Amino acid sequence: MTFDREVFFDSVRPSLFSGYIEQSQVDGMEAVLEEWELDPLSDDLRWLAYCLATAYHETAKEMQPIEEYGKGDGMSYGNPDPETGQTYYGRGYVQLTWRENYQRATDELAIEPESEEDFVWNPGKVLDPYNAAEIMFRGMAEGWFRSGNKLIKFFSEAVDDPYGAREIINGDKHIVPSWSNGVSIGDLIAGYHRKFLDALDAASFDQRMV
Repeated sequence: MTFDREVFFDSVRPSLFSGYIEQSQVDGMEAVLEEWELDPLSDDLRWLAYCLATAYHETAKEMQPIEEYGKGDGMSYGNPDPETGQTYYGRGYVQLTWRENYQRATDELAIEPESEEDFVWNPGKVLDPYNAAEIMFRGMAEGWFRSGNKLIKFFSEAVDDPYGAREIINGDKHIVPSWSNGVSIGDLIAGYHRKFLDALDAASFDQRMV
């Protein structure tokens, strides 16, 4: 499966970015699309659309892997690890936190321990867009972030639940932010999901060749 970039960006530009996309936002989405094309976890485009919607929400529309605001200030994971000297606050398209989760990502992605790419010893590598995309895909598909919550639970032949899918990352779907005009976080992300899905459907060569 591949995606026509012109069609994809022409779709999301007005629907999600108020008519203009910064180059950094293009680059971030390009990394996500390339990583999916290289190793798609499903032929169900709802999975990819929900990952994009999650990244859109988690990065405040920047579409680049970001560091947690405050860098874990006031949290125990914000303190330097006594062995590595590194701090495991949130990083990425989704906020990877805690040393054990950096270790899991290193192990699951088959990265050589204590190499330059090892996320435990070099947590800044999580900010590489391609690493961040793979962590997001695998973590959301395999339930790394909140036990038992993974994409197949919310998007399958029997289920289509972009509101409930927020449970994959956070249990805050019912919360209504002060800036959202009364819309809950779960409904906000479900709305982003629909717009990304429309763009992917339009841009998918598989769909366009039918």
